[in-house]
Parts: sequence; structure tokens; C-alpha cells
Amino acid sequence: MLENTSADTHAAAAAAATLHLRITIVGATVDLLRDVPFHEARPEHVAERMGISLTELELHFPSWDGLVLAAVDRWNGGRMEEVTAEVGDAPTVDLLRAIVASNAEDPALARLLVALLSVAGNPAHPMSTYLRSRYQLFFSRIKRGLERDIAVGRAPHTMDPRRGAEQLIALYEGLQLQALLRGDMDLVQAFDRAVARLEAGWMERYQPQAQVRHATWSDPGSWEI
Repeated sequence: MLENTSADTHAAAAAAATLHLRITIVGATVDLLRDVPFHEARPEHVAERMGISLTELELHFPSWDGLVLAAVDRWNGGRMEEVTAEVGDAPTVDLLRAIVASNAEDPALARLLVALLSVAGNPAHPMSTYLRSRYQLFFSRIKRGLERDIAVGRAPHTMDPRRGAEQLIALYEGLQLQALLRGDMDLVQAFDRAVARLEAGWMERYQPQAQVRHATWSDPGSWEI
């Protein structure tokens, strides 16, 4: 009986040590992706930072793509938990604004997520299916949030939640990409301005084509958004 107990204890200790090592490897990968562009990061870089051999690393994570996805889930998942706790039950627009502000504070994560969008867009890439599923979950979360906003009176009933989610995410991603390429851009301020215009449009029923379009403006400042 005592021998069995001792064996169980050793097995549990070994399993805990293995789990701890894997968690540490994922953390080291997050640090690497923070410091090194995604297209330059390699598993041997993680092993070097860990002080272990590449062979030992691959015993725990045989697939580099799998390790990258684990790191992204750790990094972005932790950020989303913080953002969600910060905004609480606020409107969905506030959630997106908090994500934008978080990206402005941690541009390395924003760069990684943008890089992974191109990977997800290639159906032949091994990571594409998983990344697309995560993206769909994000879209669904925003759509459900807008549905709730309409139900409780925080968003107009003239807004279609699916279209609203498409537009809101388009603003978020488009402005984020610009901010990565333009050093003079205030991302949060740009988001606030664009969302103000978007929400004003949500107050009106959608018309496929405006009956009147102005080719010129009489007021030089009226075109500004």
C-alpha cells in the first residue's frame, strides 16, 4: 500500500513538473513574439531562451504552429479577460474601444494579430482553420453584444446586429492597421471619431443607395469626420 502511494506521489509530481514546464514554454514563446516579428520567430529561439535543447522543446510541443497558437491564446486571452473585467456590462462599443486602447498600449500584440490575419486568410495554412474559428467566435461575441444593446435600449433598433458587427469590427481592424503604419496617428481618438459617425448612421434606416449625392460641398469644413 505504501509503495503504491509513493509511486502515485512521484507520478503526480512528475506530471506537475511537466505541466509547469509546458506553461513556462508557452510564456517564453509569448515573450519571444513580443520581441521578435512573427515571421522571424523560430522554435530554436524559444529553446535558447529556456536554456533547453530543441529536442526537449519538441517533446512537449512537436508542432511550432501549435506552440504559436498556445502563445496567442495565452497572450490575447489574458488581455481579453482584463478588458472584459474593465468594461463590465458596458455597451459593446465600449468593449471595442477598450481593446483599441489596449492595442495602443501593447502594439506588439496588435502586430501579431494583424500578421495572423494573413495566415488565417490562406486556407492551405495549418493554422488557418483554428484562427478562422477564433475569429468567428470574436465576431459572434460582438454580434451578441449588439443584440443585447438593442434589447436594453443602448443601441437603436434600426441597426442590424450582424451588419453592425461587420462595420464595428471593420473600423477596429482598419484603424488598427493604419496605426501600425502611421506613427502620427492617435488610434483611440480616431476610433472615437469614427464610431461617433457610425452610431449616427445606425440611427437611420438603411437605404441601398442615397437618392442625392453631393459632388461638392459648399462648406469647406463640412466634409471632415
